[in-house]
Amino acid sequence: MISKITKIQSKKNRSKIVCLTAYSKNIAQAIDKYTDIILIGDSLGSTLYNFKSTRSVTLEMMIKHSLSARQGISNSLMVVDMPYNTYNNPSQALKNCKKVMKLTKCDAVKIEGGLKLIKIIKYLIKNKIPVMGHLGILPQSTRGKFKSKGKSIKERKEIIRDSKLLEEAGAFSIVLECVERTLAKQITNLIKIPTIGIGSSNNCDGQILVIDDVLGLTDSKIKFVKKFVDAKKLIAEGAKKFKAQVKSKKYPTKKYSY
Repeated sequence: MISKITKIQSKKNRSKIVCLTAYSKNIAQAIDKYTDIILIGDSLGSTLYNFKSTRSVTLEMMIKHSLSARQGISNSLMVVDMPYNTYNNPSQALKNCKKVMKLTKCDAVKIEGGLKLIKIIKYLIKNKIPVMGHLGILPQSTRGKFKSKGKSIKERKEIIRDSKLLEEAGAFSIVLECVERTLAKQITNLIKIPTIGIGSSNNCDGQILVIDDVLGLTDSKIKFVKKFVDAKKLIAEGAKKFKAQVKSKKYPTKKYSY
């Protein structure tokens, strides 16, 4: 039987990889038919809890939301973000990743960083923890306003170096966040594992967005965010109709009463 990770890797240069975040069963279930990867992202910090930084997201929060999302995922590869301060050294990283994998039944974890994290990532993969890498903007390490990466020669060399190191370490794919488009293309052509872009052009092997942004539930002004439907308007309409029928006593009728 071909593993889900092998299926994802086989899509490189053949078919675009579709990725979205999910933080709950109902959302995961609704998108699972259309996604290749569902990421339980630490973006839930800002999206659901209004945190100013993903640094405030805890391991317990990630596990709870992953447990919920897991109930709605049957088709997609499930990846869980390892939150800030949970992979500072190989032993800590392995302990926490094992806990996440065991409790949530996820397929892989995602870890931010390149050169400084290679030793840890190698150790995880050696111990049978599948890892998705993450380069470009690293939200857990970035203070202040996010700026795109790869515009200077120094940054380009570092990101290329790190992408090679992640591939050599055994990462099965790499998220490229806000990486300059020609650099994203260069990396995608350079490495044999898939690149998943977010704000890094359609030159990547796949794309990922935060589901709440896709549904129009946020007021994000970030350049790469596109609202595909206006779910906020639909939710408001449902609440409005519910209110009207409660006030007019049209709900509940006998049909909806015991």
